[in-house]
Amino acid sequence: MPLKHGQKFYCQLLLDRNRYELVEQLAVREGKRVTAYLRDMVYTALEKAVPGSEYRAAEAADHAAWADSVKRRVQGRMRTKQPEAGSNIDS
Repeated sequence: MPLKHGQKFYCQLLLDRNRYELVEQLAVREGKRVTAYLRDMVYTALEKAVPGSEYRAAEAADHAAWADSVKRRVQGRMRTKQPEAGSNIDS
């Protein structure tokens, strides 16, 4: 069972050594980490495996969830930077 990390999931993927090395070489050429490269490969394969409208809906929902997460973080930081109500800074 995958572990949840915020709005994302960790899943373990075991690859044989020689094919992993091929992926590693491709990732280096692209200037990406291997995990980012593999994630892109999975998303590309998924986009081909399911109807386009279904993939685009899932992608849009993921982007909306990311935007909401960023918005909540910014709001949280803004709250911590505001002076506490009732405190007298000049005293």
